[in-house]
Amino acid sequence: MLKCMDRSSIKFDWNRARAFLVTAEEGSLSAAARALGMAQPTLGRQVSALEEELGVVLFERVGRGLTLTPSGEQLLEHVRKMGDAATAMSLKSFGQSQVIEGKVRLAVSEVFAAFTLPPILAKLRQIHAGIEIDVITSTQASDLLRREADIAIRYFHPKEPDLIAKKITNAAARLYATPEYLKKIGNPQLPYDLRNADFISTDNSGALLKGLNGMGLNLTEKNFPIYTPNWLVMWEYVKQ
Repeated sequence: MLKCMDRSSIKFDWNRARAFLVTAEEGSLSAAARALGMAQPTLGRQVSALEEELGVVLFERVGRGLTLTPSGEQLLEHVRKMGDAATAMSLKSFGQSQVIEGKVRLAVSEVFAAFTLPPILAKLRQIHAGIEIDVITSTQASDLLRREADIAIRYFHPKEPDLIAKKITNAAARLYATPEYLKKIGNPQLPYDLRNADFISTDNSGALLKGLNGMGLNLTEKNFPIYTPNWLVMWEYVKQ
């Protein structure tokens, strides 16, 4: 037996569903509005229209944020699948297009944005003049999960299973200090000689400490008295 569907009876607004999806993922209307690049009142009206259309309440307000109701949690699973399908279709059509254009949000570290990225973007703009680049200086993998960026260049492999990672190059790392500071700590010649040196780090997870000790240094957490997530700030501290 064949079941026929009256397609003319299907009424669905993807913009409303997308507004619901991003709001659920961001946790608030203000954050979702920023992620989508639209006014918060407009986003709120789209979510309210979807609730009215479905006849259910999708969110409950908790403090300054929003939490999903049971009905919202059920709908989220289906809308996520729709979002994945829409993304796949968009990528497919993008790959077949002869013209590359549009806005891309690129998340990179401050140092990469300041010293490596400028000539790359200049060349890219010469080849594809229709591309607009939003450079976001950040080092968090969550940028992509929260849809704050489309592409992120990182110095580590992301652990999130939903992210697609590709190695683009090898990057060398070195230790730097002023001649005055090296003289102050006895002009170290061997890795072990740095056991009493002070290090300024952009990592507070212990990964740098473990990596340096694996290279023959004999360091503890006391060797890292200053931490900053900003590479440019770190460089200025090292100069002192």
